[in-house]
Amino acid sequence: ALNSLQTNASALEHTCEGRSQPQVQLQAMRDFLRRSGLTVEDLDSLNIIHVAGTKGKGSTCAFTERILRNYGFRTGFYSSPHLVQVRERVRIDGQPIGKELFTKYFWSVYGQLDESKDAYGGSMPSYFRFLTLLAFHVFLQEKVDVAVIEVGIGGAYDCTNIIRKPWVCGISSLGIDHTSILGDTIEKIAWQKAGILKPGVPAFTVAQPPGPMVVLRERAREIGCPLLVCPELDEYESPGPPLRLGLAGHHQRSNATLALQLCRNWLQRRGILGIHGTVFALLSVTPGFHCRSARHPGLAETEWPGRSHTIRHGPLTYFLDGAHTTGSVLACVRWFRKEAATLERTVGLVGSGPVVRVLLFNATGERDSGALLKLLWPCHFDFAVFCPNLTESVASCSIDQQNFNVTLENMLTRCLDSQSSWRTLSGRGGRLADDQLVFQNQLPLVAEQRTDSLVFPCILSALQWISQGRDPVLGVPDQRVAAVQPGVAARAQALQEAASIQVLITGSLYLVGGALTHLVPSLAS
Repeated sequence: ALNSLQTNASALEHTCEGRSQPQVQLQAMRDFLRRSGLTVEDLDSLNIIHVAGTKGKGSTCAFTERILRNYGFRTGFYSSPHLVQVRERVRIDGQPIGKELFTKYFWSVYGQLDESKDAYGGSMPSYFRFLTLLAFHVFLQEKVDVAVIEVGIGGAYDCTNIIRKPWVCGISSLGIDHTSILGDTIEKIAWQKAGILKPGVPAFTVAQPPGPMVVLRERAREIGCPLLVCPELDEYESPGPPLRLGLAGHHQRSNATLALQLCRNWLQRRGILGIHGTVFALLSVTPGFHCRSARHPGLAETEWPGRSHTIRHGPLTYFLDGAHTTGSVLACVRWFRKEAATLERTVGLVGSGPVVRVLLFNATGERDSGALLKLLWPCHFDFAVFCPNLTESVASCSIDQQNFNVTLENMLTRCLDSQSSWRTLSGRGGRLADDQLVFQNQLPLVAEQRTDSLVFPCILSALQWISQGRDPVLGVPDQRVAAVQPGVAARAQALQEAASIQVLITGSLYLVGGALTHLVPSLAS
């Protein structure tokens, strides 16, 4: 029933068409909210922290939720997209809501909308809009103390922006993404992101490039919102050993400082700022609020799968990061190179045998896969593997990860285009001829190639070829995966003989989620 609703691509198209009429888009969401049995006034009691941004908004929300949960508050956290199961989008006290609770609220909300649709021309909310409505119902009925709400796309026109009175707003790092909707410059995107700011509601952001920072300040002034810039974590008084964050990568430091300021402000409004000693003691109010210490245990205890995420299975180490913009891929590269080098030193791989590096990549939507791959090229991969965001075959793919917007042919074409870009970077030419592809039962098999790049029909077939039966969790290829051609199988000798195989999985959160389905089976249970 959920997948029968308009999907995200349709929502994007409608949003793009309605860019000149943002209030029409927001009014439609308010109408859906009312039809589901709530009003925008009802949302005021959720004590919301609303966060937008291009990069790091999900990580910022994860830090924020964990800190406030450590204070004993009952937390609600709404995020997107999900990695393995759709229930991940709606969390209470850090955990996805259970199947029974999801089912209960799903049919309650869906039923009310379905019953009233005839009076509204048969209209039903899109997939993302519906899940946003569902989250509001869950958080209200389950009586959370705080709701941390991550914006879907943009800010001004996003369906979460029916929130009238958040307690505090945050804007994480800005970059270029979703240009057909948000605009083709970072300044236009900044204008969209600042659309979540509300009159008189405190807001925080991190250091931004000069152009978008000017836009954020002007927009805040027009709205009547006090906007403050968070200090760097290095500016906090933190004597002792280096600060440890639960999320790896230097780029997480800006997300952590934004989360600290959001929590400090929320706690101050709650009137309990003094808890946990001087963690949030106020030092200055210009140009932003400073903390005497950033050593809050919530920062170290934060978990956010699929972002700067490392998994070791025997000789294989998987590095997963859902980076899909230029800025986030650059951050991913810095993280991967540092972590891979550290791994080689700490486990004694240097001199113990060959280390093989593999890139597993896919990009979706309007993103320039060639530009992203160019940033990944300096990592010196021995193999570049491309596959669609299909966990297995079309028939057996998890229903939570099905995508009805894109045909299998289009997904494979995108993979072949990415492979062509990689071959160009390696000086081996462009795309392979169509007659080099073999199809069986509507599933494309791997194309036999003489280069270090391959295209597989699904994530499982790619992972099983990369692991060569050496991953104790994945095991050996089975009937779910089409057999590869002999020429492709023969090229796996380096993987079979390697002392260590380092696999970077990036380019799409959906790809990362599909990989996690197989690498951490408990996530699907």
